[in-house]
Amino acid sequence: MEKNAESIAWLARRDGSVLLGHGPFLESASAPPDDVAFYVQNFALADPQPWKIPNRFERLDAGELAARFAAPEPLACTWTTPEAAPFSEVFQEIMTAIHSGVFEKIVPVVTEIGTATESPRGAILSAMTRQRTPLQSYGWAQEKSGFAGATPELLFSLDGNHLQTMALAGTARSDDREVFAVDEKEIREHEYVAQTLVSKLLDLGKIQRCKREILDLGLIVHFLTDIQLELGSPQTPENLLCRLHPTPALGPLPRTVETLEMLKMWRECLHCPTQFGAPFGLWDHGKFEAVVAIRGVWWNQQNLSLPAGCGIIEASRLVNEWRELRLKREAVKRFFSSL
Repeated sequence: MEKNAESIAWLARRDGSVLLGHGPFLESASAPPDDVAFYVQNFALADPQPWKIPNRFERLDAGELAARFAAPEPLACTWTTPEAAPFSEVFQEIMTAIHSGVFEKIVPVVTEIGTATESPRGAILSAMTRQRTPLQSYGWAQEKSGFAGATPELLFSLDGNHLQTMALAGTARSDDREVFAVDEKEIREHEYVAQTLVSKLLDLGKIQRCKREILDLGLIVHFLTDIQLELGSPQTPENLLCRLHPTPALGPLPRTVETLEMLKMWRECLHCPTQFGAPFGLWDHGKFEAVVAIRGVWWNQQNLSLPAGCGIIEASRLVNEWRELRLKREAVKRFFSSL
């Protein structure tokens, strides 16, 4: 069990290993070549010193991490259901822009607000560190604020000249898996993401796109396409982050200065935490892995934010997107009841 409220960061990797960093953290504009650093950024990639170098770190497995942060009490929190009207207004503005040819797809975010009866830090860390693959647990926790989650989405991993990434888009309830498998709207949304990722990587080396499959996360399912690349020449994490973030799974298509500004405006309008959907990464002595910071909770004192996004294309319908947003938030809330 966590003994104090020191600053910490962690990322659970897909092989089940975890790197846990302890503060105080040194901030830097670049990663230390022969050391460990966490990449903690906002969605706009606006932090000039995103590399957070821990005072010390530990290598654990997923079970050890969960035991380290086990909490005796679940999260005690009152959630306030978001009102549909603000999202409805944004949805109509987005559809107008789509019909005008400004973009093909964009991902607004709705945030549910909660109030905890006491400091939620321990309960949040306990819930998120319990999650296992195919989810990747991550967190950045200060004494009284922070964020933590368990994301299904890898932005990319880089080991030498080998790069792995994924297209993760299209969502449904697990009960609707058979219908989801042939849903033209969901398939089209997924293909936007997969094809765009491939196009952004084609000039970097030899690419392999795997077959589209369904990722089952219990309550919900997603379409998943794994993509691998052998780079023709070395690439830095910073170059790849700028090239790949945000993918159409979280950002606009096409991604231009104009469409990014529109997305930023809608995210602010709907009170989205600035780090939601941002890359959260780990540099480990020359190897780098970054996940997409979704399926998490942000807290400040006893105030909580639970954001979720939905991909809107021309075929989208307001009521269906509103249901998807609720479905994703409920999936996060289930983390707090899973044992």
